[in-house]
Amino acid sequence: MIRVLLVDDHALFRQGIRSLLESEGMRVIGEASNGREAIRYAADTHPDVILMDIQMPELDGVKATQSILEIDPKAKVIMITMYRQDRYVFEAVKAGARGYILKDADAATLLDAINRVASGEALLDADMAQNVLDDFRDKREELPSEKHADLNERETMILKLLAQGFSNQDIALRLDISEKTVRNRLSEIFTKLQLNNRTQAALYAIREGIANLE
Repeated sequence: MIRVLLVDDHALFRQGIRSLLESEGMRVIGEASNGREAIRYAADTHPDVILMDIQMPELDGVKATQSILEIDPKAKVIMITMYRQDRYVFEAVKAGARGYILKDADAATLLDAINRVASGEALLDADMAQNVLDDFRDKREELPSEKHADLNERETMILKLLAQGFSNQDIALRLDISEKTVRNRLSEIFTKLQLNNRTQAALYAIREGIANLE
């Protein structure tokens, strides 16, 4: 059962999402109406997935996401936004959010996104990945610059599959290794490349030409 934290300042929206998720066998372990509540709930309950609205009172979704990921870098946050090109989404993804979903998405899309993120995937499409990379360059920010030549062939393949959206389970099946081995290799990759999370790793792989999303 996937445990979900809902974060949105509109009670009616939260009620609708809760009804949908619970009807599909997921468990909503908490609801927050602003970013400060979200940080507290996330720290107390460690949900499998956090659905995080971007625009909220007191503390917005981006700052809340940044704080949650500082406390728990493994937290899995999906941003909820009205607009595909919302700049706040870029900032949240750069901070480590697993991706975003539009508020007008249909139920099947939302459920698929939650299941994919819960299994370890990142919701990065080609446009989003390129926009985030462009944003790094525009602001003269850098992803770590360690050369991927430091990775061996197996590590490079794992990084490529991660960037293409495969979960740990899928990577294990494709490479005929255990999920534990995948987790261990990913930890080693993050250390070698000085990366903090899967989203940064996916962006790094795309930037370095290890993988593409086309």
